[in-house]
Amino acid sequence: MVGGGQYPQPGEISLSHNGVLFLDELPEFKRTVLEVMRQPLEDREVTISRAKFTVTYPSSFMLVASMNPSPSGYFNDPNSPMTSSPQEMQRYLSKISGPLLDRIDIHIEVTPVPFDKLSEERKGESSVAIRKRVTAAREIQSERFTDFENVHYNAQMSVKQIRKYCKLSDESMSLLKNAMEKLNLSARAYDRILKVSRTIADLDNSENIKPHHIAEAIQYRSLDREGWLS
Repeated sequence: MVGGGQYPQPGEISLSHNGVLFLDELPEFKRTVLEVMRQPLEDREVTISRAKFTVTYPSSFMLVASMNPSPSGYFNDPNSPMTSSPQEMQRYLSKISGPLLDRIDIHIEVTPVPFDKLSEERKGESSVAIRKRVTAAREIQSERFTDFENVHYNAQMSVKQIRKYCKLSDESMSLLKNAMEKLNLSARAYDRILKVSRTIADLDNSENIKPHHIAEAIQYRSLDREGWLS
């Protein structure tokens, strides 16, 4: 746990005041510690059992984690003298179980930024514009779940709510079906793709989930493709 102005060291936990749990260097944590998070990530509550009693506490938080792509940090980089063997890679990636990855909605691989991109003067979308778009999407979700007591945004949807609010066209369903079969995705990953695609559609101010929303959501399941070793 770190205070304001400090950055977490590898293997440290950072929990912000707004309910964001940040785990830096995810594979540096003991696997037994990481597996404990599976229940709160799924059920948004923690159950503690002792000999004479059992207590359940609410535990709703956003998990954000980071990790290097390999022990050396330079996986698949032809310009780096540091490489990792397939055995080292397998040991490294096996520290994070499939069931835990299944419960993380978005997996993003960040590639090194080349110098010409760093030095170019063209500006991207401003933080103000992005914030405005995100705020609008959150307002859409708040309105959508007005009648539900403990649901405020898409990530909290139950299976029943997913079926109601994430209806797909034939084209979108075919795209998702092909991804499920080719990537061998689990039922849990299927639900998470639908939740993420619903959010992407909200950010696009679209009432319906369109094929390109589904395609983008599928791209955020990169670690389901047997990790980097694929």
